[in-house]
Amino acid sequence: MTTLWHGRFAGGPADELLAFTASLAFDQRLAVDDLAGSRAHVAGLARAGLLAAAERAAIADALDRVEQELAAGTLAFERDEDIHTAIERRVTELAGEAGAKLHTGRSRNDQVATALRLWCRRELAAVARRVLGLQQVLLERARAAGGTYLPGYTHLQRAQPVLLAHHLLAHGWALARDVDRLADCVRRLDVSPLGAGALAGSSLPLDPAFTASELGFARPFDNSLDAVSDRDFVAEALFALSLLAVHLSRLGEEVVVWSTDEFGFLRLDDAYATGSSMLPQKKNADIAELARGKAGRVIGDLTGLLATLKGLPLSYNRDLQEDKEPLFDAVDQVGLALAALSGLFRTAVFDHQRMQDAADSPYLAATDLAEWLVARGMPFRAAHVLVGGLVRESLEGAARLGDLVAAHPDLGAEAAGLLAPGVPVGRRTTPGGGGPEPVAEQLARFEQQLAADAARLPPTG
Repeated sequence: MTTLWHGRFAGGPADELLAFTASLAFDQRLAVDDLAGSRAHVAGLARAGLLAAAERAAIADALDRVEQELAAGTLAFERDEDIHTAIERRVTELAGEAGAKLHTGRSRNDQVATALRLWCRRELAAVARRVLGLQQVLLERARAAGGTYLPGYTHLQRAQPVLLAHHLLAHGWALARDVDRLADCVRRLDVSPLGAGALAGSSLPLDPAFTASELGFARPFDNSLDAVSDRDFVAEALFALSLLAVHLSRLGEEVVVWSTDEFGFLRLDDAYATGSSMLPQKKNADIAELARGKAGRVIGDLTGLLATLKGLPLSYNRDLQEDKEPLFDAVDQVGLALAALSGLFRTAVFDHQRMQDAADSPYLAATDLAEWLVARGMPFRAAHVLVGGLVRESLEGAARLGDLVAAHPDLGAEAAGLLAPGVPVGRRTTPGGGGPEPVAEQLARFEQQLAADAARLPPTG
């Protein structure tokens, strides 16, 4: 077997070494990005006078041929360490002596870092677009919900009524922050390491700014040691993906709870639910449950990488090979979750009446009673004590809360009217609140946010 480093060694690598160190099984997905980096590097070599025109053409043709073979699945791997080795080996087979010049002035250290940044730039933007897709579904369902309201919860206890649209958009705004984090991560990683070499640059007349421009990077690296050892961008990406997974987990938890008979707020479409192998009556929210479960897996991807990075000296160390599997896994799992949850929410049926019945308990208007008293001059703490006492009396069986309110000298019939079904939700009028007027404004702002976020992401392709 020929390696990129065999000249220093008298014999070939042991099978055990290859089995432990080879990364071809998982880094094949960097093939397109390695080819792009190689094309830019070849252009830089030719510009520096290190490749003749004929040599450049031969290598370019060989790279095109390798791309075709990879796409067709006909490229034969020969105990190659990684995709970078496999591509260079095949280019050299096709282009001969010219192909042997492909690695001039380049190390696998800057080569791999370049390919991984190219991959992240594309794939993180793709994840962000999938998030926008789920947000669009939430927006559509929020608009369709109209005036439907349900209990808002704190501590999983019924608190105050809010519009269903308001509840759905709460998840939408959290996802907007995920899009922002992903876009910001893409902006920060948009730096080309190509030209840093193994760690110290090169004595050859290479121009990192030129190859950065060829690859569409915003700028070249500032420090060659940092360029080949930096995996901050992978850690940042994994954090953004982990927090996104946490938000998807929270969505999943609500689907699990809402779809139970105990809540009955939501019914799953058959295509987005599973059954039981033993219990014929069951309809399970497996997508939602896996959205919860896979969040732990993605968080593990992040913590594992951070543990790998924490004690590494400058510059490149082989430990950094461990950056790819957690990153690829997190992107894969989050992408699958986004697609599945988008379908789930697009097809789910909300039981509007069940939601509203749960929100029409007079006890959910307790804060409205206290605020009604505040508007008439009573200190809030005194109003809180007064209303809390009436609630306690009602729960202990003294009388219905409405009757107690109507009979109280500080309240009366007007205040009792606040307990009528549908009244409390209409009283939520402050900006960003859960009532009809602020939610109508919020829907418009959220739609504008989606358009702005879509515009800031790099184009596809």
